[in-house]
Amino acid sequence: MTLTEKDRELLSLLSENARIPVASLARALGLSRTTVQARLERLEQTGVIEGYGLKLSSAYRNGLISAHLLITIAPKSIARVCAELAVIREVQTLHSVSGEFDLIAILSAASISDLDALIDRVGQLDGVERTQTAVILSTRIDR
Repeated sequence: MTLTEKDRELLSLLSENARIPVASLARALGLSRTTVQARLERLEQTGVIEGYGLKLSSAYRNGLISAHLLITIAPKSIARVCAELAVIREVQTLHSVSGEFDLIAILSAASISDLDALIDRVGQLDGVERTQTAVILSTRIDR
């Protein structure tokens, strides 16, 4: 789907605040409310917008210990491992990547000991061959 400049502006505004009223979006974009509503519906129907979510405050996230967990998977085990990781609530994001590792998971835990147990849990999953962890010390950019 081809996006217009106004579509991109609309998506940018929504990425900052997904709860912004349509009237406020219309004012910011210089469009009518009905035009903005129609654009939103089109973006939703075409799958550009899959949903609206929750963004946790940095104050809350700063209370958590987060890490990137790089995972090497045994051949033909990716689907099973991904399914098992999907049910672990501390796995915030899971990326399939190229290179030495197959997956990168972003983990969040309440404490270092909880993170340690979580890493051990992932490492024991059938099909996981190796993991490497990088604890996140600070976030420099968060969009």
